Amino acid sequence: MVEPTTILVIEDEERIRTVLKYNLELDGFEVYLAEDGQAGLKLANEKGPDLILLDWMMPGLDGLQVLSELKNDERTKGIPVFMLTAKSMMAEVGRALYEGADDYITKPFDVVELGQILKEKLERTRA
Repeated sequence: MVEPTTILVIEDEERIRTVLKYNLELDGFEVYLAEDGQAGLKLANEKGPDLILLDWMMPGLDGLQVLSELKNDERTKGIPVFMLTAKSMMAEVGRALYEGADDYITKPFDVVELGQILKEKLERTRA
């Protein structure tokens, strides 16, 4: 039996975390949730997920700060990180990619299609 792909969702909005968890689990992913950057960094180190979905705008550590921490840590630097970003922030996506993000998902996104999109992007990232 194949192990499910694990995804860590670092997102400060509870409603979005809940919807992501529900839909990603329907698509066969095992999902871990963190409500802020500090909790996300801790879980990333503990669980070593296959992929991290990282919200950009969060209180405390924002997404770019978390991304920097992840990419500078030997334990987590190889984990693909996909930024969750509002369309109004598209001009800053280049910066996130430069800082080490592997890809991005724009908000709002179609939660029904998200699992398939992540599978395809993860395949390309792993290739």
